[in-house]
Amino acid sequence: MSSHGFLLANYVPGDSVLHRAPLWLKFVLVLGCGMASFLIVDWAVAAAVLVLMCGLFLLSGAGLRRLFRAVRPVLPVLAAIGLFQWWQLGGATAARIVLNVLVCIVAASILTATTPVQRLLDGVASLAAPFRRFGADPERFALTIAIMLRSIPFIAGAYSDVRDSARARGLERNPRALVLPVFITTVAFARQTGDALAARGLGEAEDEPVPPGDMPSPDPDHRT
Repeated sequence: MSSHGFLLANYVPGDSVLHRAPLWLKFVLVLGCGMASFLIVDWAVAAAVLVLMCGLFLLSGAGLRRLFRAVRPVLPVLAAIGLFQWWQLGGATAARIVLNVLVCIVAASILTATTPVQRLLDGVASLAAPFRRFGADPERFALTIAIMLRSIPFIAGAYSDVRDSARARGLERNPRALVLPVFITTVAFARQTGDALAARGLGEAEDEPVPPGDMPSPDPDHRT
């Protein structure tokens, strides 16, 4: 399967100020932008914040092309949302909503472009550590995030490949020719991922009770 892009930028090695910034500060940046998207009510302010976020992204050395690749997958969706909101609430509100979403995407891209994946997962596990007292498993949570980051680009790539194949056969308007192969490929990928986790002793609950039918039979030659 050919490689495909993914929403948010991939890690770019470097020694910029953002690369050296502590992980918690980058998490605060993303969280702050997410909260700001609910608080900013002026599209001009949202545009100014977006310019600031883009400037920080370019400061990391990731480049303008990588920034465009990070936001490109969501542009058609944002265009549809913007047109609908423009029709319902007017141009200013539509612009504010679209710009706020872009602010969140660029902020998250700054985090992923300046932080190695393993360090990011370690940070997620550390953030989830306080919930261990409630029975949560931070390492399992981080593993779930890692699987998600790996699975979404694969599924997007599967859909793109199937769409190209269907277009070559003149079936691009046939929903079955698009959905069914992607569904089969996704299920096969999920099974392979599950088998790989099981082979490493992961993904199963600890101390899971054994059903009575699966209990081993007592040894008739055993004497107490």
